[in-house]
Amino acid sequence: MSGAQRPVADAAQRLFVGGDWVEPDGGHYEVVDPATEGTVGRAPEASPDQVREACAAAREALGPWSRTPPEERAAVLARAADLIRARLLPYAGLAQAESGATTGTARAMQVGVAAARFRRYARVEPAEWPIPPQINEAGGGASHALQAVGAGKASVMGALAVRQPVGVVACVTSYNNPWANPAGKVAPALAMGNTVVVKPAPQDPLSVYRMAEALEEAGVPRGVVNVVSGRAVAVGETAVSSPDVDMVSFTGSTAVGQRIAEVCGRDMRRQLMELGGKGAAVVFDDADLASAVAGIGTTFSFYSGQICTAPTRVLAQRGVYDRLVEQLALYAGRLKVGDPREADTVVGPVISAAHRDRVESYVELGRKEGAVVVAGGERPAPERGFYVAPTVLADCTNDMRAVREEIFGPVVTVVPFDDEEEGVALANDSDYGLIDYVWSADVGRAFRVARRLRAGGVGVNTVGRNMEAPFGGFKKSGVGRDVGSYALHAYSEVQAIVWPG
Repeated sequence: MSGAQRPVADAAQRLFVGGDWVEPDGGHYEVVDPATEGTVGRAPEASPDQVREACAAAREALGPWSRTPPEERAAVLARAADLIRARLLPYAGLAQAESGATTGTARAMQVGVAAARFRRYARVEPAEWPIPPQINEAGGGASHALQAVGAGKASVMGALAVRQPVGVVACVTSYNNPWANPAGKVAPALAMGNTVVVKPAPQDPLSVYRMAEALEEAGVPRGVVNVVSGRAVAVGETAVSSPDVDMVSFTGSTAVGQRIAEVCGRDMRRQLMELGGKGAAVVFDDADLASAVAGIGTTFSFYSGQICTAPTRVLAQRGVYDRLVEQLALYAGRLKVGDPREADTVVGPVISAAHRDRVESYVELGRKEGAVVVAGGERPAPERGFYVAPTVLADCTNDMRAVREEIFGPVVTVVPFDDEEEGVALANDSDYGLIDYVWSADVGRAFRVARRLRAGGVGVNTVGRNMEAPFGGFKKSGVGRDVGSYALHAYSEVQAIVWPG
């Protein structure tokens, strides 16, 4: 069946285990379109036994796949990238229906980025593959002295450092991007010779099964890629705790990440954790306000604020505070909220009714804590769909829960500060440390402040991303780094081989 003819979503999706499409033991559940509240399709509910079967299949496939030449693995990823790109429109249509993303986001930032990630890891530089990256000759130091004593003569030892695949990787993915997030785990893991068991978010799992179809068609061997979904907590727990799993790669909330880390710690299982964020945007008096407002405004426009890298915690220097609040309120008020399929829609729905209620509860909490709602704060007009108006909370203090906790919606809080020292102190006074931002016309000061921020990444006068730069968080925002070559390192172990010179 060609890509144009392939249905967007099967009426009743099956699991992908060991290279077979199998009926789920737990039946099916409805995937809901957050924009219309209609049914997108029926997702499979795996049983714990089926999850264990998927992990066992990945273990069995690991040996042959890890020994497959890197160039052949790369060819599979390249073919998958081509298939995903060729089916961009139907795949984006499904992603939009599952996640509520606007058309531009679904096409470019979800499916488009996924295709680019498979393509990127099909074009790995030789030094990035698990081949000898360095050879050292060590003839001095304490270890040399011990060798010399033991051998009765001087000795020179050769050392070879190689990268080996970690093994079976459980990829537990988030609902806010059902294409780019799984692709960012699966592609580098496969490139390094690992096998994977993907457990997608229960809200939008159907797109991940389309990704599995593309990989199957691209020639991935049986058992190398497995996908198991379900709403039950036991599905993810079984994958994370399976003795066949060597590593867990997780994107999601800090609370869930902490529970996964506890399980992994018991067996010393490797982890890559991309967790919550509460990005500080430090705006100085001399900042280009138009640039700052547009950057902060991505909190509203990019997937309705359901993004961990969003600059949701604005710290504005006193001299610019009033103007910044006024311009943010005007910016938020001009954004169209509604059906993400309409071309002029900027802000679509959040993922579910429960999440809408959670976001709205934070806005009300902010009011009670003393914040002033200068934009939004009321539920938008559409009768159906899970919509939240772009909201700006001003006159905040850093001890408010609305400022400190991750809301994960189109809500921005604004806190004033006096000088550079206070701005840095407020920015660092957070449990999170994923991505922070600095706006200042004084580039020297901006970089000086950036170096003092306790965050895995800092944007200087921009919210843009460099997709080769390491991505990950400080503090409760995560463990490890991925993207670019760093993802290849994350999904590998370094092995030293030493021999007498």
